[in-house]
Amino acid sequence: MWTTRAAIFAALFVVLGPLAAWAQDVTLRSRDGAIELTGTLLGFDGQFYRIETQYGELTVDGSGVLCDGVGCPSLTDYVAEVTISGSATIGRVLLPALIEGFALRNGLTATRLALDDRRFTYALADAANDTVVGRFHMHLGTTDEGFADLLADEADVVMAVREIRAEENAAAEAEGLGDLTQANRSHVIALDAIVPVVAPGNPVDAISLPDLSAVLDGRITNWRQLGGVDAPITLHLKPEGSGLAQSLEDRFLSPLKATWTDQIERHPTDEDLSFGVTRDPFGLGLTSFAETGNTKPLVLTGRCGFALRAARRTIKTEDFPLTAPMFIYLPARRLPKLAREFLAFTASPPAQIVIRRAGFVDQAPEEVSIDLQGDRFANAITVAEGSAGLRELQRMVETLSGMRRLTTSFRFEAGATRLDAQSRSNVMQLARALETGAYDGRQVVFVGFSDGQGPASANLEIARQRAQTVRDAVEQAAETAELGRIEIATEAFGEAMPMACDDSRWGRQVNRRVEIWVR
Repeated sequence: MWTTRAAIFAALFVVLGPLAAWAQDVTLRSRDGAIELTGTLLGFDGQFYRIETQYGELTVDGSGVLCDGVGCPSLTDYVAEVTISGSATIGRVLLPALIEGFALRNGLTATRLALDDRRFTYALADAANDTVVGRFHMHLGTTDEGFADLLADEADVVMAVREIRAEENAAAEAEGLGDLTQANRSHVIALDAIVPVVAPGNPVDAISLPDLSAVLDGRITNWRQLGGVDAPITLHLKPEGSGLAQSLEDRFLSPLKATWTDQIERHPTDEDLSFGVTRDPFGLGLTSFAETGNTKPLVLTGRCGFALRAARRTIKTEDFPLTAPMFIYLPARRLPKLAREFLAFTASPPAQIVIRRAGFVDQAPEEVSIDLQGDRFANAITVAEGSAGLRELQRMVETLSGMRRLTTSFRFEAGATRLDAQSRSNVMQLARALETGAYDGRQVVFVGFSDGQGPASANLEIARQRAQTVRDAVEQAAETAELGRIEIATEAFGEAMPMACDDSRWGRQVNRRVEIWVR
């Protein structure tokens, strides 16, 4: 008898995180009637039941049991139900475009049903017989609301334009949703950036990151302090609960223990914000790269003379310091097969085309030839110090000559040895490329760089260690890759090619990176 029971429930394991919509009492019985479980149905993904029982929350393989009760789902006419909640910046255009692209590639039709201005549902049906196979329920709000819905079991997936905060992750772990900072609990679906913008007639063309920080907390209040006319600065931002505003707070204000200036006009959407800045000759806005509208984007600069402009390539490489990855967060529970297939699609090459057409920056790696590195090499020449600096610069040019830089870059969290969120996603992306044989027969070099703080020899060693760390992470993730078919190496040039001025925390963070060069 025990052998039979063990075979029937071999796939039973404990998971957490119910969705309230499934709250119906059911009874699951083994096919020989030997075992019976009664409880509240928490979910069904087409293969597995999740129920709350006296033994806790359990997941049971549907092939081994019969379900009895009014809440039992249909096994033959199963419809996958997925609720996605969070940032309207992602949910308004990007996710619908990806859902429609996924449906088209899989022989499905996608019909959109609007419920109100913040909620709509996509019904996915088999194009051959018009049978509905899944519904994606979208709730457009803020990143805050997305995480709140997940914790309240009112969402399966969170759309976020910032990283999850420590207190949110702690709450998720307490609710049994897992550590959402882990690589398998989140991934970047597209890239964006926070761009400072002004009205087209504003004479100011550039702003430094320290000055931008001073505008946010009220230390700079007049355009004259930025080289403009004698007029007060009006700051235009999204609401305080929006992911973009919170990202600014995390990057600029929290490290300085500062607070927002009082001179702020809030706008509900990026489109409204851009329109407001366009009409305000003394306004300064911070908006999404995809939503700059008719405003004039400002170049980010510094005292050392470097200039960084928001563009598709500088965002993809993270050379632009205000890059803003767009995240999907997933709880530690099994999603329906259709949802899993959709999430896999978002990382595929066809999805990158959809992302570009939707106006966002995709993650498809591009190879940039060395002759397009002119500005970066010019910066390197500018900061090279003495004969030692010149020799290192010559060594770099000689080593990289004939190679091409991938737009896939890696950076570390401030003051830590852990890769940042976008770089963790890049590890998986590069690992998948190695597994598919995209670089078979080629040379792939992990090249480390550092900021210019401290002795050059120490910076060179730190850069070399970072390059090795990234290489190890990629090789470990590329489980099925035939690495013997690829010539993989590490190299480091320390402070030889800075991307930004070292006079600010943000500039130093941009300079500390690992690039991928291929031959």
